[in-house]
Amino acid sequence: MQRILPCPTPSAPPRPLHDRLASRQLEQRLAASLPPHTLMQRAGLAVARLAMAWQPHAQRIVVLAGGGNNGGDGLVAATRLARDWPQRDVAVWWQGAPERLPDDARWAWQQARAANLTWLQAAPEHPPDLVIDALLGLGLDRPVRGTALAALRWLQACPAPTLCVDLPSGLDANTGHWWADAPPQPAAQRATLSLLTLKPGLFTGHGRVVAGASIWFDDLGAEPEPGTAAAWLVAPGGWPDTAALRADHASHKGSRGDVLVLGGALPHAHAGIGMGGAALLAARAALRAGAGRVYAALLGDAEQVPPWDMGQPALMLRSATAALDSDLPERATVVAGCGGGPAMATLLDAVLARCPRLVLDADALNALAQRPDPEPLAARQARGWWTVLTPHPLEAARLLRTDTATVQRDRLAAARTLAERWHAVVVLKGSGSVVAAPGLTPRIVASGSGWLATAGSGDTLAGLLGARLSTLPWPAPPEDLQAAVADTVALHGTLPEHWPHRWPPTASDLLP
Repeated sequence: MQRILPCPTPSAPPRPLHDRLASRQLEQRLAASLPPHTLMQRAGLAVARLAMAWQPHAQRIVVLAGGGNNGGDGLVAATRLARDWPQRDVAVWWQGAPERLPDDARWAWQQARAANLTWLQAAPEHPPDLVIDALLGLGLDRPVRGTALAALRWLQACPAPTLCVDLPSGLDANTGHWWADAPPQPAAQRATLSLLTLKPGLFTGHGRVVAGASIWFDDLGAEPEPGTAAAWLVAPGGWPDTAALRADHASHKGSRGDVLVLGGALPHAHAGIGMGGAALLAARAALRAGAGRVYAALLGDAEQVPPWDMGQPALMLRSATAALDSDLPERATVVAGCGGGPAMATLLDAVLARCPRLVLDADALNALAQRPDPEPLAARQARGWWTVLTPHPLEAARLLRTDTATVQRDRLAAARTLAERWHAVVVLKGSGSVVAAPGLTPRIVASGSGWLATAGSGDTLAGLLGARLSTLPWPAPPEDLQAAVADTVALHGTLPEHWPHRWPPTASDLLP
């Protein structure tokens, strides 16, 4: 058994995540190689052991068990707890029907009926000390209804610590979509033990909310076939080049890469509203992340551009026109769109045609979404040029010509579609950001928190990406580019962890 989150070893290698179909195929293959009911025995024992370790002082335990194999795992756990913890009161609230049970679950039910367990006919009147959630599992792919929904509502309202078996009931294993009508409750008193495989839905969408503050994994002795992962989980880690930069005494600012941030509409260029702060946040982040030279090219007349950034005088400011008249677009990593406003639409053709290393964010994405033809990006891909798109769900919906709810219902599918349609590495931001690339398995980033949901946080990420790409060897295989982008997103997700105060940070507080 291993703890997955919080990550015990920073910069751990990516872990494979398997969807419903691959998990079932692995389960069937392993079960066929073992004596009957062995796999369910292993699962139930793992649940019981974690329950005792996680809540060792629990006196009253309720196992909420459904009528499938997930419920069977819960029944085995209840039987083991009653045997190994005889001084505890272990009760089962069972939602199944004996005549409809799968073989393994029927065996588990028979064992539980013979054990010293209390069988509940309704929800307990008083909250227990621990709930084991084995109601709904891997098979859920539709809205929860009937008695299962009533039980799930009780579970969501129960203040007791809850250990979820394989998945939190109501969560889609593939997508992280929440199928229940009751809203997910805060995760502080919840943990999840994923069995056999880690599922993508635990780490994106609603998964990060409902799975709990800690996620554990027991493979039950299984070894998935290579190439069957639906996604890879990227653990939080440190900035990969910091130690190398400190150690290389022969490095200089030219060897550490150039970043050009193109955005920040000045007041008269955007209906009298200044948006220069977005570009400056991105530029400052790039500088703080190790880029050798960072240029901030603001959209507006040259005389409007301030001579320097008082908050970070190492930045070099200029107008967008001056930057585009130079060789910067060809030699620097370009971050375009942060605070650019509608004016970005007039620059997009030049940016796509001239910038081999390009990050498109914010208003550059909005300008791109207005174009029906992705051919310029296909041409970039054919030339081996790098394009990274960083949409939040609304921007992703615009690029896909759909709505935000559809994007959020299946974030993995949305990110994959964006990457293939726009011929780019895509960072679909949000809870469990997804990094997809054409022809490659997506990566889900495990870091991040609600404190990143603040104005300018995305600009900071764009700047970090610019710095990372500026030091990545050119050219690089697509998988190296995707990995570098995912690692940078993981780094961005850890920034709030270093904020020492109790009140939320602003984007400028998050600078590394």
